[in-house]
Amino acid sequence: MQPVIKQTLMAVFVSWREQFNQRPLQSLSILLVISVIAGLLIVNLFARHSTVDPQFLKWAVFGGVIGALSTALGAAPGLVIKKLPAITEDTMLGMAAGMMLGASFFSLLLPGIDAGITLTGSAFSGVIIIILGMTGGVLLMLGLDYYLPHEHQHSGPCGAGHQQVGRVGLFVLAIAIHNFPEGMAIGVSYTDGNLAVGIPLTAAIALQNLPEGLAVVLALRRINISAAKAVAIAAGTGLVEPVGAVMGIFLSSGLPVSYPLGLGIAAGAMIFVVSHEVIPETHRNGHQTRATVGLMGGLFAIILLDTLLS
Repeated sequence: MQPVIKQTLMAVFVSWREQFNQRPLQSLSILLVISVIAGLLIVNLFARHSTVDPQFLKWAVFGGVIGALSTALGAAPGLVIKKLPAITEDTMLGMAAGMMLGASFFSLLLPGIDAGITLTGSAFSGVIIIILGMTGGVLLMLGLDYYLPHEHQHSGPCGAGHQQVGRVGLFVLAIAIHNFPEGMAIGVSYTDGNLAVGIPLTAAIALQNLPEGLAVVLALRRINISAAKAVAIAAGTGLVEPVGAVMGIFLSSGLPVSYPLGLGIAAGAMIFVVSHEVIPETHRNGHQTRATVGLMGGLFAIILLDTLLS
């Protein structure tokens, strides 16, 4: 078993090197941003002034667990449902996209701008911090998309080293890439202990995980994965969210600038996923109108939810 793992890792490493050589400027930009984010996380972990409040950490972990459970709950109907009309799936995913967009703006960007302005005393500087964070979040997700092997339902295998990974593994990695920024966003939202930010965001992500969880199971069943195994895989990928939540709260704690930067990073990552994956997925079958109506419905739901819970 060990030689097989070693050969696979070596093959993936070779693929990474080839990807880097093909697009060196893009790769260097991604590597630089990931290094900065990792450095910020390390500084916040070990700096004396960056102790995370245990209560806030508990809230972040609990929020991540809620996200994971909602994914499992959304996947559960896949035990008896093998297929839905494509127009229904596209509408459901459209709603999920609207919820993610609403959560990104109302629970991440707006509080982040307020925090940036409070920190710097300048509206311009506060917004610049958020823009830098969003740029970092987008480049982080580009790096994961470019270098982590995965497969989406219609676009096929992609990412360096995908030839060495089985199809089920590629699907699992694709879902993990999707769920990670959601977990990170939950963690960031509890950094300041502001439940008016954390609770609406957690609720929004939990709600949008319901249709997403079912869509994942149906995609797995289409490649002949048994119902029980498909549900278990979908539920298991939700465990990325508590991990992301812990990373998120430590990333945005410590240095004063970490909080607005962290909110920007999480927002940029989530908006990237919506634009790069979810919306294109809903438009592949010619159901753009229904998908857009679903997106607007999801956005309306988040506006109402944010107003009621804030």
